[in-house]
Amino acid sequence: MSSLKLQGLTYTDAHSDNLNEDSRTPLLTLEEQRLHAAEASGGTSSEVIYGRILQVIGDYDLRGRALDYGAGIGNFTRKLQASGRFEQIDSADILPRPENFPSAISWHRLDLNDATAIPPASFDVVIAAEVIEHLENPRKVAREWFQILKPCGTLILSTPNNESIRSLMALLVRGHYVAFLDSCYPAHITALLRKDLVRILTEAGFSDVRFHFTDHGGLPKLPTVRWQQISLGLLKGCRFSDNLIATARVPAPGD
Repeated sequence: MSSLKLQGLTYTDAHSDNLNEDSRTPLLTLEEQRLHAAEASGGTSSEVIYGRILQVIGDYDLRGRALDYGAGIGNFTRKLQASGRFEQIDSADILPRPENFPSAISWHRLDLNDATAIPPASFDVVIAAEVIEHLENPRKVAREWFQILKPCGTLILSTPNNESIRSLMALLVRGHYVAFLDSCYPAHITALLRKDLVRILTEAGFSDVRFHFTDHGGLPKLPTVRWQQISLGLLKGCRFSDNLIATARVPAPGD
């Protein structure tokens, strides 16, 4: 049985047949593990999610300085820039700055589990598209999002909708939400319901937590067939959307 040591701990390989074996290979550091998980996600999300977030931004008429938190390879940041709504746009991710990325956009390379390197009260809008499900401690990062937003600033986040029919069926039949099965690990590690998000954001100091849905959802076992297709667009909302979007506000001073 082989053994591995890291920070004083010994790890054994139960699959080894050689009980006298003492081969030692370094385990991934925590930073390497997180970088590996980020790379596993591909650094991008779906156009449906991006489009719905942009719609929410327009509905709320958000402007000022925006941060794309969890920018990945920069696809959504470019869409934010193309929207022309923001005076300044920054991006943050554990991945390196993409090649040929617009020079006007500042890139903050950081572990998304820790946003303390970003100065407080820096942004009018923080957008975390498909990020929170990758975080080990969403409560900690929500408090940090609150800190880096200006008073009256807005947080927009999206995450898999674990209350859809498809996800609830996966929980019933396979023992876990559909976006958190083994095929999604280690990229997706934190499954949250709307109640969890309300608690997390409210405890962090946010107010006016609201939910929106992509109105784009696959059938159980047939994810390429959408509820909207078979219902001529009538089936929408929580039970028929694969992803949800939450918005929350930093109260004005004195609120």
